[in-house]
Amino acid sequence: MAIETRTLESIAVYCGSSPGLDLVYARAAGRLGTILAERGLKVIYGGGQVGLMGEVADAALGAGGEVHGIITRALEAKEIGHRGLTSLTVVETMHERKLAMSDRAGAFVMLPGGFGTFDEFFEVVTWTQLGIHVKPCGVLDVAGFFAPLRAQLDAMTSAGFLRAEHRDMILIDQDPDALLDRLAAWTPPQVPKWLDPAQR
Repeated sequence: MAIETRTLESIAVYCGSSPGLDLVYARAAGRLGTILAERGLKVIYGGGQVGLMGEVADAALGAGGEVHGIITRALEAKEIGHRGLTSLTVVETMHERKLAMSDRAGAFVMLPGGFGTFDEFFEVVTWTQLGIHVKPCGVLDVAGFFAPLRAQLDAMTSAGFLRAEHRDMILIDQDPDALLDRLAAWTPPQVPKWLDPAQR
């Protein structure tokens, strides 16, 4: 049976505003940006020119892709906004920024990063879980960075705080092409969020 795929036009990328200590992270970010451009996928991201964010944007632009940044006025004032993007939207608050990125993206990918990266990604994961939107969420596992996250998701499931179907809703892959293919083939889980005590 053929795998049904959705038409993806844009991907929101969440990643660090720092480059990390190992060059493998920057290389992976750049490769993802290039692949997104080659696939004709618009990049939606936080608008920065620094860290992994800048690597994704520069690589996508260098490969002829569209890159749309959304940044807060406070961050733009600190001169970290990327000036060479297809478009750069300036908003007032982080909440506006996250909502605008979510609205403009057809799917979401998380790369290595810090607090902000995890915050933004898990908010859209929760919105998918609750049916606020129906969009796939993926993690590009660079050099095993997200192995502890896999373990934590399993622990949450084993402890009864997360359904297995919702754990599996987060697509994790080490290969960017494979991850994008899986995002295109994704279908939402047909189970409620809340666990019935009788199901433990």
